[in-house]
Amino acid sequence: MRLVPWSVALTLFLVYAFFTVRRHELLFTSGYDLGIFEQGVRGYAEGRGPIVELKGPGFNLLGDHFSPALATLAPLYWIWPSAKTLLLAQSALVAVAAVPLCRWALRAAGQATALVTGLGYGLSWGLASALGFDFHEITFAVPLIAFSVCALGERRWTAAALWAAPLVLVKEDLGITVAAVGGYVLWRGDRRVGAATVLFGIGASLLELLVLLPAMSPGGSFAYWDNLSGGSGGRNLLALPLDLVTPGEKVVTVLLLLAPTALLAARSPLMIVALPTLGWRLLSNNPAYWGTNYHYSAVLMPIVFAAFVDVLVKARARSGALPRWTVRAAPPVSVAVTLALLPVFAFGQLLTADLWRTPARVEAARSVLATVPDHARVAASNRLVPQLTNRCEVIAFGWPQQWSTAEWIVVDEEQPMGWPLSPDKERQEVAAARSSGYQLVRSDHGITLLRRSADAAAASAPEATAPGTPAAG
Repeated sequence: MRLVPWSVALTLFLVYAFFTVRRHELLFTSGYDLGIFEQGVRGYAEGRGPIVELKGPGFNLLGDHFSPALATLAPLYWIWPSAKTLLLAQSALVAVAAVPLCRWALRAAGQATALVTGLGYGLSWGLASALGFDFHEITFAVPLIAFSVCALGERRWTAAALWAAPLVLVKEDLGITVAAVGGYVLWRGDRRVGAATVLFGIGASLLELLVLLPAMSPGGSFAYWDNLSGGSGGRNLLALPLDLVTPGEKVVTVLLLLAPTALLAARSPLMIVALPTLGWRLLSNNPAYWGTNYHYSAVLMPIVFAAFVDVLVKARARSGALPRWTVRAAPPVSVAVTLALLPVFAFGQLLTADLWRTPARVEAARSVLATVPDHARVAASNRLVPQLTNRCEVIAFGWPQQWSTAEWIVVDEEQPMGWPLSPDKERQEVAAARSSGYQLVRSDHGITLLRRSADAAAASAPEATAPGTPAAG
C-alpha cells in the first residue's frame, strides 16, 4: 500500500521520459523553447550565467522570466550535456507531483481512489500539452504546488507554506500563487503563518517584476506587461466579468480543467490556489494563454486533482454533503473522461506509429548535423536548433538575429516549420545566403547545410537586430 504513490510516479516518469526523449529524437522539439532553456542551463553549467543567444546577443534569461531555479540543473548538465537532460529532469519533476496526491488519497479514501487520482493527474491533458511542447521553467512549480496544496488539504499549515515558498524562484508571477496559499492558511488555519506567506509572496513578485527583471532585461522593463493591458487606455473595470468568459475558448478551457474530476473540484476551496494563474491567463490579451495548448495549464493540474481528493474525503466524512451515487460515480467518471481526452491531446502520439519508427529524413538530419563541428556558430531552423545547442553557438535562422553572423546555416527545406519565417520567406533567405557567398556542403532529404566561404566571411560585417521575445511568453 505504501508503495502505491511511488509506483505511480515511477510509471509516469517512464512514460514521460520515453515520450519527451523520443519526440526530441524525431525532431519534434524546437529552439523556442527547448533550445532557449538548454542554452540557459548550459550557461549556468559553464559559469557564464543564463546567456541565451537565441533571444539576442548577450541576452540574460533572468531578464525575460525570473527563474533562477534553472540553475539547479547545472550539475546534471555537467554529467550529461544534452537537451535530453532537461527533458528527463522535467519528466521526473512532473511525475513526482503524483506522490503527495496519491498519498493523501490513499490515506483518506483508499487504494482505488489513489490510483484514479494519481493516474488521472499524470495522464491529464494539461500535462500532455506541457510535455508535448519542449521544456519550460514551470516544471519546477508542479511538484511544489502539489505538495503545498495537499498539505493545505490535510491542514498542515506550515508545511504548505514551506512547500510554496520556493515558487518565487521559478517564475515571477508565482509569488501571487504563494500569496494565495497564504490566504487559504489565513482563512482556514494559522493566521501568523498565513499572513507571513501572503506578504512574502506578494513582496517577492513585486521585487521581481519591478526591480530584478527590469535590471536584467535588455529593454529595461518586464517584457510581458503588454499581455495584461487592456489597450493604451487601460482595461475597463466594468468589462472584467465579460473578459473572463469571452471568447468562448476560455470557458472551454475551464470546463476541461474540471472535467476529469466530474466537475467536483469546483466544490473545493483549494481551487483558490488556481485563481492567480487562471486570472492572468483569462484576462490577458494574448490568445495563446486562453486555450489548452502549450505549458500554461501544467501548474493547475495538481491543484485540480487535490481539490478532487478534498471533495471526496469531505463527502466520506460528512454524510449528506454529496449524494452517495455522486461519490461512487466520480472515480469511474474521472477515468472515463481521462481516457476519452487522451487521444485528443499530445499523449495521443503514444498510440500512433509515428512515435515508434524513425523516418529516413531523421537519420539524414542526424548525419548532416554531425558534419557541423563543435563550438561552431550556426543559424538553424527552429526544429534543428535543439539538436545543436549542447555543442554549438546556435541562433535561429530568421529571428531575431541575422543569419549572416553565423558561419554555418542548416535548414529543413522539405518540412519547414513555418516559424519564425514562412516557407516562402525561408526559401528566399536561403537563396539570399547562397548568393552572398554561403556554399552548399550537404543536402539530404531536404536538410540543407551551408557554410560561408572565406571570401564572404572577409566581406561580411556582422550585424544583429535587437533581441526579441518568444510569441507565447
